[in-house]
Amino acid sequence: MRTLREIPALREALDDVRRRGERIALVPTMGNLHAGHLALVETARQHAEVVIATIFVNPMQFGAGEDLDAYPRTLAEDQEKLEAVGCDLLFAPETATVYPRGLEAQTRIVVPDVTEGLCDASRPGHFDGVSTVVGMLFNLVQPHVACFGEKDYQQLAVIRRMVADLHFSIEIVGVPIQRAEDGLALSSRNGYLDAAQRATAPALYRTLFELRDALEAGEAAGATLASGYARLQEAGFSPDYLELRAADLGPVTQATREAVLLVAARLGTTRLIDNLTLTLPR
Repeated sequence: MRTLREIPALREALDDVRRRGERIALVPTMGNLHAGHLALVETARQHAEVVIATIFVNPMQFGAGEDLDAYPRTLAEDQEKLEAVGCDLLFAPETATVYPRGLEAQTRIVVPDVTEGLCDASRPGHFDGVSTVVGMLFNLVQPHVACFGEKDYQQLAVIRRMVADLHFSIEIVGVPIQRAEDGLALSSRNGYLDAAQRATAPALYRTLFELRDALEAGEAAGATLASGYARLQEAGFSPDYLELRAADLGPVTQATREAVLLVAARLGTTRLIDNLTLTLPR
């Protein structure tokens, strides 16, 4: 696996790939890789001859007081993991390479509607940073396919909308959530949890699972969500939101059948997110 740090070297390497007529799959990450990230690479391999991962801790998607400075940078370990699963290229640029004029002067991509509410309510501007850097990577790499985890459900919806609206010729593949044996969705931020918090954290998934069963059995959404919110608080979480949305993140109506339960909650200082899809009864 080759690691590239500069844009000209990336373009040169990808020009060689295109001359060979090979398909390119992209896996954007912020590093500190776990099994969920590696599943993205393995899925990408099923769709293309050449897999390129990126590692870039994107300052534009972090708000004031968030964990930009503390976010783990583990490039050497990440390189070993990517090589072990057969990644071909790694692009790991410095911030000045991506934003040479600084963040304030940077052109931004803003995706309307689907960014509203949920994570955007407590992280305003977060998805502008995500869509801008992903759009930039799409332009630099020009992949045939790009793989993203379904744990970040709203992020995936934002990227799908951006691709549709800007007419990118890229197939977006959502990869199912990878979980620990106790159900906790894998996340780089799980490493922030102390032992007691880690023991509590799986209650987030258990609560979603129980709420999904209740909703699929026809119980009223309002009362079911209120009960789930209270149970999370009793377990020690500080919920940001617990919502039921249509699968496209629109509001649930009488006609909605495919839906998704979404949650974000803090355990101590660590913000965890999760989701489960479900089918509502007629």
